[in-house]
Amino acid sequence: MIVFTSHVAPPAQASRLPILVREGFSWGAAIFGWLWLLFQGAWGPALLVLAAGLIAAKLGMVTHSAAPALAVFLVQGVFGRDMVRWWLTLRGWRPAGPVAAPSHDAALLRLLAERPELQAGLSP
Repeated sequence: MIVFTSHVAPPAQASRLPILVREGFSWGAAIFGWLWLLFQGAWGPALLVLAAGLIAAKLGMVTHSAAPALAVFLVQGVFGRDMVRWWLTLRGWRPAGPVAAPSHDAALLRLLAERPELQAGLSP
């Protein structure tokens, strides 16, 4: 089973489906960093990660050693999904609790079945 956190749209956008963010380590965030965040719709954290990387490079904090690069990859992988959740909260999306299911679609169906009020504004 995969665990997702669900986020409900702000009142002004009540007709939108909830957004599900998977829990756990993200290999995409670890490898692609700010690009992964950008494709997840979290452009604010993407810009922050990009700026931090550029500042670190400019200050000479990035060496040719593998240890700092590995540390950056691990931090991005561990906290990538948390940054997406943080960005959703800043944009007004409210956390609606965890959902466990074998896939993203099954988790969305389970959430809408358990909380029918979330589908009230959706078209048939």
